[in-house]
Amino acid sequence: MSISRRSARRSVRVLGVAAASAALAFTASGTALACNISDFSAEATCDGSNGVINVKDIDASGTPATITVFLENNGADAKQVGEAQTVKGSKGGTTVSFAEDWQPNAEYRVHVVVDTKGIKIDTNITPNLTTPSTACKSAETSSPSPTGTTTPSPSATETTPAESDSPTPSASDSTTAPASTTDNAPSPAVGESNLAETGANSNTGLIAGVAAALVAVGGGAVWFGMRRRGAHSGN
Repeated sequence: MSISRRSARRSVRVLGVAAASAALAFTASGTALACNISDFSAEATCDGSNGVINVKDIDASGTPATITVFLENNGADAKQVGEAQTVKGSKGGTTVSFAEDWQPNAEYRVHVVVDTKGIKIDTNITPNLTTPSTACKSAETSSPSPTGTTTPSPSATETTPAESDSPTPSASDSTTAPASTTDNAPSPAVGESNLAETGANSNTGLIAGVAAALVAVGGGAVWFGMRRRGAHSGN
């Protein structure tokens, strides 16, 4: 069975259309997967009290890109923030962070460079990044508790002297009373109290002296009489 020329032409035409459609589809898919500057975005956030600039890459092809951040001042680069970092994007997004103590309403330029797989990007994320109007809160501002604890301390110190002053007058009164009692009632001498208890008086010494004298006189008289008697007996 032979094929007519007309049928052959139709077949070639159909194959040509199919090939062209496949080429267009492949080109479209490749373009969709290619890295593009629109895949990058930047945001200034706070990590506690520290400022951070985050750059996110949603390039599903995972093409490596070099990110550099600059602080702008009147349209010129004032400084580079940290070191340049390399990021490989993903469908869910990959983020690189730059530590920066940014000020409110500051402007930053985020530069992206890609040079691989036939893709070349050397441009900035537009527009430039502008930080929020409120800076990150420091630890001192967020903790007002120390001022509340210092308030009751003066009242505690005020009540302490009041309590210590009140017992002082009572202590002085108690010490004054026994002092006046001891001054008005002098203690008696030890010898006088013993004599009063035994019933003796001050004439005891005199009587003892007289008795001793009488004994001495009597002894002398006896001795003199015996001597005289011996002298008479000798004659």
